[in-house]
Amino acid sequence: MFTHASWSPRRSDSYARLAFLGDAVLELAITAHLYPRLEAERYGEGRLSKIRAQTVCAAACEAVALRLGVQDELRKAAPPEAGPAEAVFTERVLSSITEAVIGACFQVHGYEIVARAVVEAFQPELEAALTHPVDHKSALQERLAQSQKLVEYELLGRRGPEHEPTFEVVSKIGGKVMAHGEGRTKKAAEQDAALATMAAMDAGKPIAAG
Repeated sequence: MFTHASWSPRRSDSYARLAFLGDAVLELAITAHLYPRLEAERYGEGRLSKIRAQTVCAAACEAVALRLGVQDELRKAAPPEAGPAEAVFTERVLSSITEAVIGACFQVHGYEIVARAVVEAFQPELEAALTHPVDHKSALQERLAQSQKLVEYELLGRRGPEHEPTFEVVSKIGGKVMAHGEGRTKKAAEQDAALATMAAMDAGKPIAAG
């Protein structure tokens, strides 16, 4: 479960397949928890989707991994010839291992027990999504509204295995590239690019006129 793909000659020995399973269990557990608890009049499909996406995003899964001590388990699992385990302590790896843990627990204990554990583990992220929803794209567009400018997002490509892709996009204002973004979905990559664009604007990066 804590075997990085680069540590084994067989990719099937890594956490990737379990992460694929755990990702589905995680989304279902959070969805099933939210749906009956939020009134339909205020929480339509779009709002529910945003809350769920923020709760289960890579950054949220990484935060759970750090609370669970995943980095310590990676250090134990790293073979001597692999070098420092810290080299693989990326958001993507830590978030994927969180999903792999969920997938492994699902196989052993079944959905009901795991779903309760998932909701408990992700409670801080769930509360943050409910009380402080993050929509960087909307926030950026609001900042640009006064100058009557629009932001566009262009997909550069995707990399990684089919079941665990990383999408790359750029944000453009007035045809000028402002920032890059990455994410496990195209929407997540656009949100990342929007956040990076606002950071670039705060740092004084000029915006194309017109």
